[in-house]
This record gives sequence, C-alpha cells and structure tokens, in this order.
Amino acid sequence: MARKNLKLIDRRRVLGGLVALGTVLNLPFGAGVAMGAHKGTPRQSLGPFYPSSWSGDIDSDLVLVHGEAASALGTVLHLSGQLRNALGVPIAGAMIEIWQCDAKGVYRHPLDERGARQHDGGFQGRGRAFSDQSGQYQFRTIRPVAYPGRTPHIHFRITTTDRKTLITQMYIRGEKLNMRDGLLNSIRNPHQRESLIVGLAPVDRLEQGALSGRFDITIA
Repeated sequence: MARKNLKLIDRRRVLGGLVALGTVLNLPFGAGVAMGAHKGTPRQSLGPFYPSSWSGDIDSDLVLVHGEAASALGTVLHLSGQLRNALGVPIAGAMIEIWQCDAKGVYRHPLDERGARQHDGGFQGRGRAFSDQSGQYQFRTIRPVAYPGRTPHIHFRITTTDRKTLITQMYIRGEKLNMRDGLLNSIRNPHQRESLIVGLAPVDRLEQGALSGRFDITIA
C-alpha cells in the first residue's frame, strides 16, 4: 500500500512539473503533457542547385521579377506555414529560403542553364522570408513541376536566430511520381514522410486560378 502511494506521489510530481513548465512557456496543459510529441521535420539534401547568388530580387514573391515585363509561367501558389520548435512553441525571426525549378523544369542556376535549358526570366527561382512573432511565413511562388528523376518539390533552408539550420523539401499530395522518388522514399517512417507532403487547394478568392498550400515546419 505504501509503495502504491509513493508511485501516485511520483506521478503527481511529474504531472505537476509538466504543468508548471507549460505555464512558463504559455502552453495549454495538454501541450505540456504532450511535450516531445513534436518530432522534427525530416532533413533532406541541399541538392546541386542551391542558389549561387542571393543578389538582386530575392523577396518572398517569386512570380514577379523586378525589371521583367512578364510574370512567371505556371500556376501561382500561395504557400504559407508556421515554424515551431520541438515543444510546439512558435519560432520568430527565422530566415526561410526556398528555391525550385521553373515551369519548364529548369533551375535558376549556372549548372542547369546550358544550351537550350534557359530558365524562365519571369520567375525569380529563389526567395527569402522571415517568420513573424507567431512563427508564420508566406511565399507567392508557382506550383512545382517534375523534371527527369524527381517528383515536384520545393527546397527549404531555415536558419533560426540562434543559428540552428534545417534543410528539407516539400512535396505535393497526389503526385504519382511521389511513389518513385528516391529522396522522398528514403524517409522510412511513413508519418515523417507524410509530414513533407502538402495538399493544394484553389484559392480564387485571393487570386484567380491560383492554389494555396500550408507547410508547417518543426525544428527539433
């Protein structure tokens, strides 16, 4: 009986400590108890086409390029999400970089611009944004397309104010090539793999013919 009471006391102490920590972090009780449930977003390779230059137009709107008369080819995608740490706390002030190929399957990179493979001049190809106080970020880009050997994807590189870095990629739900993409399927855990796949939906109320998607990111 005494041993049972000791176990009950120990359990109460653990729960009490979690509640106290949740209070300090301004988290609800449930979030405090569930600490550690937020696994980090899977890491992926940087790839060969990380932008060679971040000069010029590198804002969060990749569809319009300063000095270009035409906007980017392809379907406009309004992409947003939230950055969080392993406890589910929003990460403010982080730098989010994205890069992707254009609607023709060509990266804005000297290694992928040879001969006839010239990138779409109306597509910025890479962009930067910073997370706000609630960890939210936004980009206006195009729906990624496939190219030989890869399913449609967008590259991400996140750097927090305390210099933590996460490199990953975002994929599109429903793409048949997802099943054959080696990099995506190198993630053996199905729940972790699923966390990189984003569903898209029409968002005509925001922009005619455009799509929207939400990609939340956890940095462990």
